[in-house]
Amino acid sequence: MENWKRSAQAFFAAFTPPTFWLVAFFIVPLSLIWLYSFSMKTGVTDITLNWNLHQYARALEPLYLGIFWKSILMAAATTAICLVVAFPVAIAIVFSKPTMRMWLLLLVILPFWTNLLIRTYALIAVLRTNGFINGGLGWLVEKGDWLLSLVGLGDNTIIGPFEPLSLLYNNTAVVFGLVYVSLPFMVLPLYAALDRLDRSYLEASLDLGAGHFRTFFSIVVPLALPGIASGIVITFIPAMGSYLTPDLLGGTDSQMIANVIADQFKQANNWPFGAALSFLLMYATFFALAVRAVLMRKEGRGDVK
Repeated sequence: MENWKRSAQAFFAAFTPPTFWLVAFFIVPLSLIWLYSFSMKTGVTDITLNWNLHQYARALEPLYLGIFWKSILMAAATTAICLVVAFPVAIAIVFSKPTMRMWLLLLVILPFWTNLLIRTYALIAVLRTNGFINGGLGWLVEKGDWLLSLVGLGDNTIIGPFEPLSLLYNNTAVVFGLVYVSLPFMVLPLYAALDRLDRSYLEASLDLGAGHFRTFFSIVVPLALPGIASGIVITFIPAMGSYLTPDLLGGTDSQMIANVIADQFKQANNWPFGAALSFLLMYATFFALAVRAVLMRKEGRGDVK
């Protein structure tokens, strides 16, 4: 093993193919898009590299800053809901029987076995006007009217005719879809952090008179901070850059920054402006990762040394 580590030929043979792949199909295309962000569109298909910040200045106009801010708020709401929902799920998995734990984890990752487009269309079938939710609520209203008539309160005295809810093509539908898509990304890091939890701390806290809520917030949450931080990062960043979910579940006022970027590359055919928006989103992502690294270093946790 030591001879292999000291062999330059083995090192280059192992790392040259992935390095070539990374440079040719990631760094080079990304560098070209970065150059586009300093260019100008001079014709229908002509682009001139003139090294100015005009595209970035346009991206910082109030219209696009508002879309950026809305994307951040929707991604933050998605992350917060996922954290609240995923924490008890992760705890239930950790404290379940070993034979059940495998099946529960399988249920968490099962959505990954289905294409995102199919899952999004399934949500449309659930949320649309004549979908499963409105159909179920309508059925309950009808049954309620029937029960009221049985007890002599008359028809539609208390419960009026059911009006279908507007559950689709709005910001609520987008957040609901993002939570549905992103929830496993929050559950798995939390499970990994809680699975390493020393349960003797919990027993000591309960034995010393602390209640379950105090034990949860004073013992479980601080020890699970690495998993919480990782879950927030890998949930917030994809949610902020999501394209398909807002495109299919949102209306004209529910578009996020990724939808604007796609429109610039496809419909408007303005690659320089789309590239500037793309890299502003990437800069925001790097900033979020840097903040996470700084916080974890101050706490002395994580893999940052």
